[in-house]
Amino acid sequence: MTEELFLVEEATKKSGLVWVRGTGPARALWHVWHDGAAHVVGDGPGEQPLPGLADGATAEVTVRSKDKGGRIVAWTAAVRQLTPGTEEWDAAVAELKGKRLNAPDGEAMPERWARECRVLRLDPRTATTALPDASLAAVPLPSPATTRRPVPAALPKLLLRRKKKRR
Repeated sequence: MTEELFLVEEATKKSGLVWVRGTGPARALWHVWHDGAAHVVGDGPGEQPLPGLADGATAEVTVRSKDKGGRIVAWTAAVRQLTPGTEEWDAAVAELKGKRLNAPDGEAMPERWARECRVLRLDPRTATTALPDASLAAVPLPSPATTRRPVPAALPKLLLRRKKKRR
């Protein structure tokens, strides 16, 4: 293993989040490193979106530091969709299942992923690419999870009443 591939593997293993850019804007994706590649699951109900990541395409993966959040390494990946029921899919899903937080269906999760989601393998194609000097800061992508709503009118009264009861 070359030093560059070692850096890609070690940095990606330690980071719980990678930025992946296929044909659209880069997205933050949770992943697991298994069998020499990063694996992601998504595109199903309640899972992360994977737009712009198609089977047979390439993607740019940027790995951030878990401690400071800064970019450590960027690499080009070959994207491959795993077929449900294969040994490779089963092994990847076993790793992904252990890292999936707050799953609504617990033990039934692999069956739901097989029916409704895509599991992608991101194989390092080039060891590293040059990190940009610029910030790359961008406006967050639209998401229903970021919708702000007005504070309910009764909330300040309820909070004030709770403080009075404690005294």
